[in-house]
Amino acid sequence: MPATASAMFSAYASIATSVMLVRSLANDLIPFELRSYLFSTIRNLFTPLSSNLTLLVDEFSGMTRNQVFDAAETYLRTKVGPATSRLRISKAPRQRSIIVAIDEEGGEEIDDEFEGIRITWRFFRTEPKGDHDRSGEKRLFEITFDKKYKDRVLGSYLPYVLIRAGEIKRGEREVKLYSRECPFGASDDGGGGGGGIWGSINLDHPSTFETLALDPEMKKAIMEDLDRFVRRREFYRKVGKAWKRGYLLYGPPGTGKSSLIAAMANYLKFDIYDLDLTSIYSNSDLRRVLLSTTNRSILVMEDIDCSVDLQNRQYDEGWFEASNPKLTLSGLLNFIDGLWSSCGDERIIVFTTNHKERLDPALLRPGRMDMHIHMSYCTTNGFKTLASNYLGINDSHRHRLCGEIEGLIDTTTVTPAEVAEELMKSDNKDVALEGLASFLKRKKGEDMEKKEKESVEAGVVIEGVVKFLKRKKVESVKKKDEEGYNAVVALEGLVELVKRNRAEAKGAFGKENTIESDTNEVAREGLIEPRKSKRVRRTCDDDVVKKTTVRSSRRRRSVVRKKSKRRF
Repeated sequence: MPATASAMFSAYASIATSVMLVRSLANDLIPFELRSYLFSTIRNLFTPLSSNLTLLVDEFSGMTRNQVFDAAETYLRTKVGPATSRLRISKAPRQRSIIVAIDEEGGEEIDDEFEGIRITWRFFRTEPKGDHDRSGEKRLFEITFDKKYKDRVLGSYLPYVLIRAGEIKRGEREVKLYSRECPFGASDDGGGGGGGIWGSINLDHPSTFETLALDPEMKKAIMEDLDRFVRRREFYRKVGKAWKRGYLLYGPPGTGKSSLIAAMANYLKFDIYDLDLTSIYSNSDLRRVLLSTTNRSILVMEDIDCSVDLQNRQYDEGWFEASNPKLTLSGLLNFIDGLWSSCGDERIIVFTTNHKERLDPALLRPGRMDMHIHMSYCTTNGFKTLASNYLGINDSHRHRLCGEIEGLIDTTTVTPAEVAEELMKSDNKDVALEGLASFLKRKKGEDMEKKEKESVEAGVVIEGVVKFLKRKKVESVKKKDEEGYNAVVALEGLVELVKRNRAEAKGAFGKENTIESDTNEVAREGLIEPRKSKRVRRTCDDDVVKKTTVRSSRRRRSVVRKKSKRRF
């Protein structure tokens, strides 16, 4: 027995040594590619053959959502069979029916059949690394079928799933409201609601164009513009423009801007994405949000003038740093009308603001905000719509107070929200309209007092300006008088200086030298330019000029007499 054990141990040691030697020689002499091929061939010999093919459907394709994934979420809700053992059901308060969806935690399988092909769907989700880190989460579907049907599945089955999902969504006809503030995966349809970027609820807003307190002509213009936009798919492609439309809603608070957005969504059956710019920290974050939205949707940015401090484009150059990313006006403009805006079709962008004049002009030009809609104070037509909606009053059954109320509305600044609030205070038409009339009278009185106060304040300001201008005028006149007085004193001093110099030099010098001395003295005082020639060209006294002339004439006559005597 010991000899046998010793022999076995010796044999094992010899075999191990041989294997190590062969392995070392193989690593040194055989190339890595050849070794990999040999190992894979040997592995396949011992692996049972499989006839199935598996396709993976990720939630995102690059930076955009995968349409096949979204369609599968909708389509598989209708394919729950008896073999399914675990499902997830939900119903939000605003939903009309119970939603059945695949359990995302249990990895449940759903079987489907298409033209005799058995297809199995399975959902997978990987957990994020941290409790607050959703960027590492990955959601996908796994499709398994016989590999010999690959062409039929890719060419016929998956397109069928896309078409069927679209029909289901159109049949449900439920408008959804998406927000980034919703919890991850919060979606009324049992889906992910944007894969961690967006959560959604059903928008059960009753606002329609019939209930809006807008001018009938404006309603008609908006509806015609929306219809024209939806049916112009080929037109936008032909002219080379992205299939999108921009609307700017501006006006004071309470004029129905949010109600108009809901009416547009209900009219077109478009989902709404409510984007709060204060939650966007960089231009790249804004692009990522845009790519996560779906087609046939309305992207809403409310109070665009005060939601975020946007920098002007002329200060944008060099502002972005990797360590300090920032949302800029240039990034927002590219988001609306740049290359990134073409990443999607049939989209509407809506901006709302209370102060249109605060917005950068570049944000308002056509191509970005194509239609500007002024939401003004309540008008007569707006009151008629509200009275019909709240009290059932129309032109055929006018109330005795309608004329008075319409006159007050024409002369008072009141919002549709204020009028609606007064009409809701009573179900009795008389009580409600009397309350509205009293409210409008009180409002009109407050407006008049406010205007009077503003006029008084303006008068005080104007009076102060007038007093200031008068004071400045008096100071200016006084200053000019002082300057004139100083000039007179200077001239008088000049005259006295000339007289004094003439008197002092009268006996010692000739009259011509006296004048020259006076001139030089004045020049030294800085009152006139000094003379450059010693010859007297002018005199400042008429007597001196006369005497100089007489002396010169006497000299000429004396010279003439001397010449005459010499001749004789």
